[in-house]
Formats: sequence, structure tokens, C-alpha cells
Amino acid sequence: MKIPYIYFALFVLLVSSCSTRKYVKNNKQIEKASNKANNNTYKSYNTLSYIDEFKAVAIEEMNAYGIPASITLAQGILESGSGNSDLAKYANNHFGIKCTSDWKGKNYFRDDDQKNDCFRVYKDARESFKDHSEFLKRKRYSSLFQLDKNDYKSWALGLKQAGYATNPKYPDLLINTIEKYQLYQYDQSETEKQKIAREDKVFSEINQNIPQEKVKFTPVDTPPPGAKPILADGTYTVIKGDTLYNIAKRFNISIDDLKILNNMTTDAIKLGQVLKVK
Repeated sequence: MKIPYIYFALFVLLVSSCSTRKYVKNNKQIEKASNKANNNTYKSYNTLSYIDEFKAVAIEEMNAYGIPASITLAQGILESGSGNSDLAKYANNHFGIKCTSDWKGKNYFRDDDQKNDCFRVYKDARESFKDHSEFLKRKRYSSLFQLDKNDYKSWALGLKQAGYATNPKYPDLLINTIEKYQLYQYDQSETEKQKIAREDKVFSEINQNIPQEKVKFTPVDTPPPGAKPILADGTYTVIKGDTLYNIAKRFNISIDDLKILNNMTTDAIKLGQVLKVK
């Protein structure tokens, strides 16, 4: 009985190894193309320069759909490390939007909720910001589009209530980021007539999306065996493939806050380590 089990284990190991090589090869191709397009020179952002770079497209999306520019910018700052994450750098993906069954573009793989999660690759950051708006135009977020487009506090709370994030502190993270960098200055009011016209447009598009939502937003991958959920006491146990970055992103908490919660002075973590995540 032991021999077949050994063969099976070797087979699983071989398949896993082949899959990993496939993902690594894919990422190297994406990174090579990105390096070529950028002449091996990437713009390094701090939060202020990130805001200055992308405030225009955030305002454009706000005026089109009603998502406060402050919310979009704050989410971009938190999700992409102010544009400096590998996902933003190589895949132009500033909001951590994953591949779904309808996605026809290129993919970039990195560990997140599961090992080798599939993320969308965009031709530029602007396309990522636009896809962020498309992602929110779903039934589950529809009530948010009835809010004023300068009501960032209600949007922050509404995103959490609609299930955008599991971290109970997510609204606070957004609001604190908005107020720290005064992102509310980019939000604009609208007349009642403008609001009605915008709502008519957005809800018409949301209603058209509803029949396809189940297929459109079904994740490509399934959770891996061994993945452990957050426990009732607010702790998470580190599994193979975890990094401090993907744990922080998974629970919508900044890396700095995660380190403070756990009295950490470095980004190093180890298998089986129990971390406070809320």
C-alpha cells in the first residue's frame, strides 16, 4: 500500500512543480515586456506624487459614474502601495483585480488569497482605473451609486457593508487615507438634475450586467487545500507562500499597521506563525 501512495505523492509534487514553472515563465514574459516598454526605468512614487499622477483619471471616472475620486485614489494607494507594488509596476494593476472567467487579457500570477492567484494585466494604469469602475458597477454595489459623489464617508462604509472587504477596519483605512492627504478636495458636488441623469446611466448599465454577473465575476481559481481562514479571535496562521504584503492585502490592512499589531520590526514571517490581523 505504501508504494502507490509514494507514487501518488511524487505525481502531485511533479504536477505542482510544473505548474509553478509555468507561472514563473508567464510572469517573466510579462516583466520582460514591461521592462522593454519602460526602457528598464520605472517611475518611483511616493503617495503625494501618486495622487498627482492619477487624480485626473479618478476625477474623470467620478464624473462618469459617481464614484468619489477620493475613494478611487485611496483604494489605489492602499492596494498598490502608492503604485510601487510589483502588480502595479509590471501588470499596471492598481486595484488587485483578479482574473475572472470572462477575462480575455494577459495574466500575472502572485500569491494572495491562494498560491499563484491570477491577476489581470492592463496596457496602462489608466485602463486599470477604468476597470475598477466597471468592477463596481454590479448589483451588490448598486445602492452606493445613489449616494452623492462627494460623500466619501458613506461610500467607505457602503463598500464594507456590500462585502468589498472583510477587514472591519476597511472604512477607517479609506477615510483616514482620504483625510490625511485631503483627497476630498478632488470630489465634486452635482445638481439634482445631474445626479438623476448619472443614476439613470449607471443603473441602466448595472441592470444590463446583472444577467452575466454570475459568470462574469466567478473567480478562475479555487482556494488551495490547507488555506486557513481568519479565526474568531482576529488571528491568522501563516501558510506556505504567504508574504507580509499578501496577508496585509488579504485582510485590507496596511503593512505598517500589521507590523504594529504584531510588534514586528521587519517584514519577515515564518510558516505557522500566528498573526493578529484585526
